[in-house]
Amino acid sequence: MPARHVLVTGASRGLGLEFVRQLLAAGDHVVATCRRPGKATALNTLAGEHPGRLHVLPLDVTDPKSHAELARELPLVLGDDGRLDLLVNNAGVLHSGERFGSLTAANFEDSFRTNASGPLLLTQALAPLLADRARVLNLSSQLGSIAGTRRFGTPSYNLSKAAQNMATVLLAHALAGRGIVVVALHPGWVQTDMGGAGADLPATEAVAGLLRVAAGLSPDDSGRFLDWQGRAVAW
Repeated sequence: MPARHVLVTGASRGLGLEFVRQLLAAGDHVVATCRRPGKATALNTLAGEHPGRLHVLPLDVTDPKSHAELARELPLVLGDDGRLDLLVNNAGVLHSGERFGSLTAANFEDSFRTNASGPLLLTQALAPLLADRARVLNLSSQLGSIAGTRRFGTPSYNLSKAAQNMATVLLAHALAGRGIVVVALHPGWVQTDMGGAGADLPATEAVAGLLRVAAGLSPDDSGRFLDWQGRAVAW
């Protein structure tokens, strides 16, 4: 398989960083984005180990101006004929400790801008740079499943991920004419800063599973909500 051009958001740690590691190991060319590249020690170390194949660029997924700046800079990295074959919308935020009776509008605004409207608007900004038949992976969560909700918890995260799932379906329709497949993916309960040390799945295993799912996607899968093993998740 020829090397792909891939962009990963929220790549300085956790699942995003593991995506970068595994994509580089597969021989792909990777653009890794994060809010503060200068402080992304692990990413910058990887860039030194993979000269010419890993570029670290700034991106604030909540800021449309940042989206536009990234879209302007990407052709310099991809080359005149370069197109993105895979976009991994991984950046996300979870505000812990929310309790009914003390919820704040600020948490909801931040969560929706980061988890829902951010990936939608970023994909829109980068659409001209996506190759026909590209893949867009929106990292969602089973906590965004309305049917699967069994308790009150992390409401700003849950609501924003449910909204992100709707954004996935809308993007699938918007990009269908170019054969671009867009899916929402639940990575499992992963051992990251967000998932916590008590989670049951190492990031290496979760990302390997997500990349296997991505490799097996067909146009008929566009707009679906799947987990890291390729199983359908209830909306």
